[in-house]
Amino acid sequence: MCNSRALVALALLLHSVVALVSAQGSSKWKTLSGDPPKVVARGGFSGLFPGYSSAAFSFALITSVQDAVLWCDVQLTKDGAGICFPDLLLNNNSNIDMALPKRDKSYLVNGVSTKGWFTVDFTFDDLASVYVTQGIYSRTNRFDGNQYPILLIEDVAMQFKPPGLWLNIQHDIFFSQHNLSMRKYVISVSKQVVINYISSPEVAFLNSIKARVSPSATKLVFRFLGQAETEPSTNQTYGSLLKNLTFIKTFASGILIPKTYIWPFTKDNYIEPHTSVVTDAHKEGLTVFASDFVNDFPLAYNYSYDPVSEYLQFIDNGDFSVDGVLSDFPITPSEAINCFAHLGSNASGQAKPLVISKYGASGDFPSCTNLAYEKAIADGVDVLDCPVQISQDGIPFCASSINLIDITEVTQSPFNSLTTVVPEIKAGGGIFTFSLAWKDIEGLTPTISNPWSKNMLFRNPMSKTGGKYLTLSDFLALAKRSSSLSGVLIDIEYAAYLAEKQKLSITDAVMNTLSKAGFDNQTALDVNIQSANSSVLMKFKEKTSYELVYKIEEEIGDAPSSTIEDIKKFADSVVIKKASIFPEVEAFTTGVTDVVSKLQAAKLPVYVELFSNEFVSQAWDFFSDPTVEINSFVSGANIDGVITDFPKTAARYKKNRCLSKKVIPNYMSPIRPASLIQVVTSAYLPPAEAPNPTLRESDVIEPPLPSVNAQAPAPTGGSSVGASPKPSGQPRIAACFFLSYLAMAIAALFVF
Repeated sequence: MCNSRALVALALLLHSVVALVSAQGSSKWKTLSGDPPKVVARGGFSGLFPGYSSAAFSFALITSVQDAVLWCDVQLTKDGAGICFPDLLLNNNSNIDMALPKRDKSYLVNGVSTKGWFTVDFTFDDLASVYVTQGIYSRTNRFDGNQYPILLIEDVAMQFKPPGLWLNIQHDIFFSQHNLSMRKYVISVSKQVVINYISSPEVAFLNSIKARVSPSATKLVFRFLGQAETEPSTNQTYGSLLKNLTFIKTFASGILIPKTYIWPFTKDNYIEPHTSVVTDAHKEGLTVFASDFVNDFPLAYNYSYDPVSEYLQFIDNGDFSVDGVLSDFPITPSEAINCFAHLGSNASGQAKPLVISKYGASGDFPSCTNLAYEKAIADGVDVLDCPVQISQDGIPFCASSINLIDITEVTQSPFNSLTTVVPEIKAGGGIFTFSLAWKDIEGLTPTISNPWSKNMLFRNPMSKTGGKYLTLSDFLALAKRSSSLSGVLIDIEYAAYLAEKQKLSITDAVMNTLSKAGFDNQTALDVNIQSANSSVLMKFKEKTSYELVYKIEEEIGDAPSSTIEDIKKFADSVVIKKASIFPEVEAFTTGVTDVVSKLQAAKLPVYVELFSNEFVSQAWDFFSDPTVEINSFVSGANIDGVITDFPKTAARYKKNRCLSKKVIPNYMSPIRPASLIQVVTSAYLPPAEAPNPTLRESDVIEPPLPSVNAQAPAPTGGSSVGASPKPSGQPRIAACFFLSYLAMAIAALFVF
């Protein structure tokens, strides 16, 4: 059963948490009451911990707004006890099949034969050996070993004392068929504890209790299911009932509807124009709560995998605001409501972090195309990047890979026979930029990157082949036209190979193009030259005064002072991987290094990559929320810049009003690394991994670039073209880390 020390620590934690700040700003909310929308936590923080568990409820209160509401689906046991559990069937969210084997049965549920372990077949005492588990199998099950018990409704109310408690009654008719009265139970329990909301998808049930509850204390909410489904007591579809809100008002003060009732999706997963349901309901005096909000399921492509953007669409769209949201990840709507709503287009932001694009806004458009760059600028990026490749005729241009197969439909072009094997670049064949003239490359069709396709997460398919590639000259002209950029970043790799084997000097091509574009003398935009090769940066140091950025591609665990001193000989700043700060194992952070502080002590700013929005790119510690991850690295690890393929998320973070508060609310506090993994019991711990290696001087120092013996064709403006050794390619791990005092609390909570 649940560890008693854990519960004691939890209780202490709840009393010691710093008071959360209710950030109701001066902006007028378009809710029915004019107050901020409510955050309703479905089963607590069920996106991480087993839903409806003590840990899930506690963590929801810790990480949410001050007036968060805990949601319980009420089920009745054989002896009439009301338990907080997501379904009539116990087998999907508990260990009952192991604790009480061979006791499954079949019953009709709304006319459908259903088999499993039903609550009505067990007394509450029977369930003493049953514990709740993570019922959504795409989420981590590593907290199941804590054996959280099934909780009574009274336990949830009295142990956690939530600011609000919401009871959802889903199957009143089924319980009546088994001689159990949900009406009597609800009336009885409401005399013992405060019930703020009661919802049901059954009209008859709400009508049966409306005279027995105080409308000022308990709000009755009619829950809409799928529009084609039939409401059992009226025999009408929920879609038809939606057209008669005047009738709903006779027995309820609000409605709870799936979010697609408000913003429908196309079959291609893009949102359509919003319906009038919220404004229609508000005209009838009905509050509107929206359901089905989760961070770890593909969102409509319009939101670029950013859950905060989705919430803002429902609460801050200029036309209306829902009155509350039902979420498995209550930290995210808490941020959206109190930190990001009503910012306005002219909201000022803090200086840090510097937002650096990764191939433009390549999360939304094919990388390094004009569309990706224009979107990055519009989204508020500070530094626009161009990874430079070079064509056979010596034209430098922006592309995310030297292998055209990775980024274009070249295999479907007349050039598909140009496949060659270059072991210095990659194993296997490729069609490389130096094999085609620029006029042939610019005619190729770009393709969007899908780094998480194995998880069935795809990026903006409507624009998957949109845009065109730019020469370095065109890229610089685009950057100059932007008034919002602070700089450009030019990334150079494979310079040594290109010089030695292809007689192309990419370094000279870049220098000549920058000079011709006037960047030798202009001061409006900073020019940053980035490379994983010290030889490239040494050459630029000898011939230019640009800022030099050293990219450490290895995931490192330490950087001795002697190595840092060597880096300072050729670099002004450093790029490192997220895992070099917060190493992780199987998507749990395991600690924190001092790499950032050591580099910054040597006056080397630290930029970190790669920050993406897709939830699978983040450790469990970040709650499938890219804003939590960014905040943890910026506020927790004090990094100087984020490198991201979704610059809008990072740029919005800088405008976050919560960062200017005297007391930072918990939902905008950095996580504490390794806190979650401390909550995992020993039997569920992932296997330990070796620590990341130390960065040595031998990893950094390289011989000078080889000279180009034969003069290659000059790029625009004329230049000899050059090369660089292959990057020190190392594995990349998406890192993450935790709300500082929150995580300490959760860790303390489950010490055994």
